Amino acid sequence: MDSIVVRGNGPLKGQIPIAGAKNACLTLMPATLLSEEPLTLTNAPRLSDIKTMSELLGSLGAEVTSLQDGKVLAMSSHDINNHIADYDIVRKMRASNLVLGPMLARLGHAVVSLPGGCAIGARPMDLHIFGLEKLGAEIELKDGYLHAKAPSGLKGAVIELAFASVGATENILMAATLAKGTTVIKNAAREPEIVDLATCLRAMGAQIDGDGTSDITIQGVDRLHGATHPVVTDRIELGTFMLAPAFCGGEVELLGGRLDLVESFVAKLHEAGIDVDETEKGLKVARKNGRVKAVDVTTEPFPGFPTDLQAQFMAMMCTAAGTSVLEEKIFENRFMHAPELIRMGANIEVHGGTATVHGVDKLKGARVMATDLRASVSLILAGLAAEGETIVSRVYHLDRGYERIEEKLGGVGAHIERVQEK
Repeated sequence: MDSIVVRGNGPLKGQIPIAGAKNACLTLMPATLLSEEPLTLTNAPRLSDIKTMSELLGSLGAEVTSLQDGKVLAMSSHDINNHIADYDIVRKMRASNLVLGPMLARLGHAVVSLPGGCAIGARPMDLHIFGLEKLGAEIELKDGYLHAKAPSGLKGAVIELAFASVGATENILMAATLAKGTTVIKNAAREPEIVDLATCLRAMGAQIDGDGTSDITIQGVDRLHGATHPVVTDRIELGTFMLAPAFCGGEVELLGGRLDLVESFVAKLHEAGIDVDETEKGLKVARKNGRVKAVDVTTEPFPGFPTDLQAQFMAMMCTAAGTSVLEEKIFENRFMHAPELIRMGANIEVHGGTATVHGVDKLKGARVMATDLRASVSLILAGLAAEGETIVSRVYHLDRGYERIEEKLGGVGAHIERVQEK
């Protein structure tokens, strides 16, 4: 098993290219199941989760070819010969459940294992099931699998979600493209990944309006055709790497960065005393003098502060001037990085969904353990600003969501390397 070793060594300077969005790509890939014609994705991230989704689609009979060093995915689902998404693949990654809606819509039946992924909360399938049943699906849970069928086909409906679930919105949206009649998703998620999916589906011939708002309207069509679609910039990778110079000082330009994807996050950076400016190539982030200021944060669905940047922001608050309060409202059990930061000298108190961080002058390097994807990178960022050497173990989580992180951070002056644990 690999570990990441980082050593604090002062300000960073240079450019970091930002990859296509993991969460968008993992949603776009199952869309190939909606059509017999090819779907090609450009600007794809090179991550282990993408390989897992490719494996899952391949197990269903789809063809997935990786081109241009993994940056292009050419897919074809002309011969879907299996309707069972097996536990051995699905358990590795929660986004695997997104094959359910497309298979139901096109094939009329699907058997999908309950999903896995990071241990950051229950994240149940209730809203997915609720929405698909509103479209006319019959779904039964047996032996850890969802057995779904639509014997009379899917039919449009008004579906009001109790919570603006990203995954449920995506599953229902894909299924509704081939349903008969009109579907309206109320209290829909508004994340950029939803907009990216809708844009891709429209390129395939779907009729969708209102994506990016809380009400999405889909007029079902008889069939979808092939398309080529560029994956949107990864706003979480973008936000993570924006924090690197905020932690360490210096100035870094994030190539491909877009302000509209991270406005609420940037507002908190400004509040903390970090400069963020748009450039011709992306966004430039700088911290030139003094400690960052303590800032309170509450995670919210988009366009609010992203839960996927909470761990990284907490790590920065560990050495901020003053006391900050971070409230997690999206996922329970998402402060597992706090005990590891405390091992590095942080002063953090956790009570339920609230963490209070009292800033200290310096963190000190230590051996720490990654508990989930975003916790992994928060510990690496903390190590870059700490005194001495930090060893982050169990970084297999990291490869699910960050493309070539040692290369990207090393390119702006960070001391970071991957080593094989003995």
